[in-house]
Order: sequence, then C-alpha cells, then structure tokens
Amino acid sequence: MNQRSPELGFWSLCALGINGMVGVGIFFAPSKVASLVPGAAGTWVYALTTLAIAPVAACYALLGARFDKDGGPFVWAEAAFGGEVAYAVGWISYVSAVFSTAAVVSGLGQYLGPYLGFVGASSARLFSTLSILVLGALVAAGLRLSAWVWNGLTVAKLLPLIALLGLGAALWWHGGATPASPPNPEASEALATPTAAAWLRASLVALFATQGFEILPVPSGSIRRRSRNLPLAMLASLSFVTLLYMGLHATAVAALPDVSKAEAPLVAAAHALGGARLDYVVALGTQISAVGIAFGMFAMTPRYLAALAGPRGLGEWVGRHSGRNVPLPALIVTLVISLALVLSGRLESLFVLASMAVLAQFAVSLLALCRLAWQRAHGLARSQLWLALPALGSLGLVARGAERRELLVLFASLALGLLLRYLPRRREPSPEAD
Repeated sequence: MNQRSPELGFWSLCALGINGMVGVGIFFAPSKVASLVPGAAGTWVYALTTLAIAPVAACYALLGARFDKDGGPFVWAEAAFGGEVAYAVGWISYVSAVFSTAAVVSGLGQYLGPYLGFVGASSARLFSTLSILVLGALVAAGLRLSAWVWNGLTVAKLLPLIALLGLGAALWWHGGATPASPPNPEASEALATPTAAAWLRASLVALFATQGFEILPVPSGSIRRRSRNLPLAMLASLSFVTLLYMGLHATAVAALPDVSKAEAPLVAAAHALGGARLDYVVALGTQISAVGIAFGMFAMTPRYLAALAGPRGLGEWVGRHSGRNVPLPALIVTLVISLALVLSGRLESLFVLASMAVLAQFAVSLLALCRLAWQRAHGLARSQLWLALPALGSLGLVARGAERRELLVLFASLALGLLLRYLPRRREPSPEAD
C-alpha cells in the first residue's frame, strides 16, 4: 500500500459528518414524528435521540482516535478479537454501506431525474447509472478533491434549511401564529399525551435521520491531528445537526396546521412561510442533499472494502491505493455492485439490511472498546470501559424492533462474505504440492 499523508482537517471532518447525517431523512421525518408525538413536544424527540446515541458516538470517536488505519469497525474488531471476527464486521459494514449507496442512487433517479428530463422507470435507471459513473469519477480523482466536493455540497444543502429555519424563528418571534386554516378535529384528538411506546417509535424515526456520524472514523489514516480533530468533529457535527433538526421540526409545527398529514413537511412549511420560491429552493435542497449523501457514500464505502485486504482477507489487490489516496480496486468493485443493484430494480429491502447491519456494526465496535479498555491496549484505560455500557443498552432498545426476516437477510449477507473469503484459500496450492 502506498504511503499516504493526512489530508483531512477539522472542518473537512465536520462537513463529512454533517453531510452523512443531513440526508433525505429530515425532509420527511417531521411528519412521522408529529404523528407519534404531536405538537411542540415532538421537537424534543431529536434531543432525546441524540442523548441515546451520544455514548455510541463517543465510543466511535474514542476508538477512531486510537488507530491510524482506515476501516473503522474492522480495525477495532481486529485489534480486540482477531482476524475472523474483524473480517465478519468489516464485511457487514461494507454490505451496509454499499446497499445504502445503491438505494440512495436509485432514489436520485426517481426524484432528481424527472427535474432534468429523465421521466419513466427506464430513464430513471439511466440517470442513476450516469450518476454512479460521474460520482465515481470524482472520487477517483483524489481524496483532496472529494473533500472539497463534499464541503461544497454540505454548504449547498444547508443554505435552504437555514433559510427556512430563519423564517420559522421570525414566525416564533412575532407570536408563533400558524397560517390561518380551519380547525382539524383529528389533529386535536391526537394532541393527547403520547405513550412511552410512541416516544420510542418516534426516536427510531429520528435515529434514521440522524444516522451517519459513524462514517467519521472510517478515514482515520488520513486525518490530521486525529486524537484532537476526530472527537471534536464528532461532537460539533452531532450537536449542530441536533439543533438544526429541532429548529426545523419546530418550524414545521408552527407553519402547518397538521404536520403529520404532510408528505414533504419541510417543503410544505417553506410554501406556507415563503411562497412558491422558497418551496422550490427547499425542494432543490432535498435533491442536493441526496446527491451529497450519495457522493459521501462513494467516497467512504470503498474504504470499508479496502480494509479487508490481506492474505487472510480478500487479497492484497483490493487494498491498493492510488497516488491520490483512493483505493481504486475497491472503488471499482463498489461501482460495479452499485450499478448491478440499481439496474436490478429490487431495492425495497436494501434499507432494512443497511439498518440492521449498522446495528451489528455498532454492537461489535462497543464490545471491542470493552475488551481493549479492559486490556489497557492502544492507550485505553479501564475507566473508559464504562462508556460502552450505556451505549450497549441504547442499542438493545433499538434492536427490539428487528423482525426475523431482517435477521435472516443479515445472516445471509454474512454467509456470502465468509464464502468469498474461503474460496480463494481453496484455490491456493498447498505447501506439500511443491
């Protein structure tokens, strides 16, 4: 592998984290949260969700700061449990990322394509294919260029959201009056005190919109002043996104008579507060956000696969980096798989697999922290072991929503990865044959 110098600083890391979290989810989450926790109380769902995942984020920042190798969960699991467990974790992390990437790119074809004249199912797939090729070419041009691209996309997606937030603040400042509308009896009945189950379900919805912070430690080997910049960027990006989401939800509740009935609540709120122009700007922000998420995934997903390189993994070839700090073979494999998934048109279950794989990745990462802290390895202390315990409890609550079918998909994907690792060994000549 080529010798590489760190290229990512604090601000690029913050942009990567914000870009990873602020996806298309927040453009639709307020209506689902409001249907479970109506009124202004729903604003606090985002804060409670962040409190629940904060220990997980802290564990990721702590582990990422201790290792100078790309790969995130794979690297930690290898140090704690050895190659077999590490490979399984690395493979599941890659499966999660590549399936999510394919699903997001497919969404680009369905929602952004028509804006540019790509109407119909076949045209949408053509647009998704072109998106894969263009985004892949940008990633192949180098990590430094990728950082500039995701920085720009992050700013572009935030501008319309901040504009909407500003109008919401003005609405609140002038008395919080909701645009005139006839009373809604169903909405009035829904304002009853939500149950604990409703709060938990709403937190799961908010978690989907907040997920993405785990991408920050993946390029650890390319981070300047890693022990300082990574934890600070994790804290800054997660705090910023939480406050942004709380403000946007409050704005949607103030601007719309019944947020739970809006299919695209932020776009509807923009129309109510700023008319058709702001409506168009926020809708465009949705598309830019989807492009930003897709690009960030293409930039980071190959690094999960590259981490599986080696004689006891998928082979040295998959981990080779270009002179511009890009794992080109892993990128090409990722592009080919994404293209095949998009063209297959069978993407309904991709997000289910991705969410379950992320939970598995979280759990093993936290267990790795427990083991390494107990052993006092890599500069960790036993006192830091207790950071993982509340995080494991939070994951246990979230995992209660898993269904048997989703677990079967997860185990089938893991079996495929183990098969790919085993077959090359079977083809290798034994020493006795010589």
